[in-house]
Amino acid sequence: EMRLNEMSEKMVIEMPFNKVVKAHIKVYTDRKREHSAGILGKMDYYMPIFETELDKAGLPIELRAVPIIESALRPRAYSRAGASGLWQFIYSTGKSYGLEMNSYIDERRDPYKSTQSAVRFLEDLYGIYNDWFLVIAAYNCGPGNVNKAIRRSGGKRDYWAIYYYLPRETRGYVPAFIAANYLMHYADEHN
Repeated sequence: EMRLNEMSEKMVIEMPFNKVVKAHIKVYTDRKREHSAGILGKMDYYMPIFETELDKAGLPIELRAVPIIESALRPRAYSRAGASGLWQFIYSTGKSYGLEMNSYIDERRDPYKSTQSAVRFLEDLYGIYNDWFLVIAAYNCGPGNVNKAIRRSGGKRDYWAIYYYLPRETRGYVPAFIAANYLMHYADEHN
């Protein structure tokens, strides 16, 4: 909890501590250590790309953790839902954010182009929600599902207040985002 408080002081996006976040931190630092080591090894290559684009757009640097959760920093990652690349764009979202996909090329797998598109998508979501946790949730499950969760909660616009109204997978998304940021800052403390 103390470490997350220290991190929050230096960040735009607050990093709260609760039992759900604690469980996700345990996954990264204990149960899936080898997986985390692989992610940490790729960070030197990908983080400068993410940080440059986020900085250009004036977005919080903490958002560089999104592709850690989405793809474990694997540009060729492909999901059951047909999402692909570091930022896990589905076809329609990739197209609407200017990524080219055909039988020859899939720019969702291009670290530079997909990052630029992801940054524009995150900006657009922030324009809708004006709350970074809601943005991160909507990045995962889409604005329609977040809007539905807000409606079902009686109009609350706080991630933790709509938590149980979100799709099951998305409930773990923000805690995983916090845990990924924790991992980036405190990996050494966990060997």
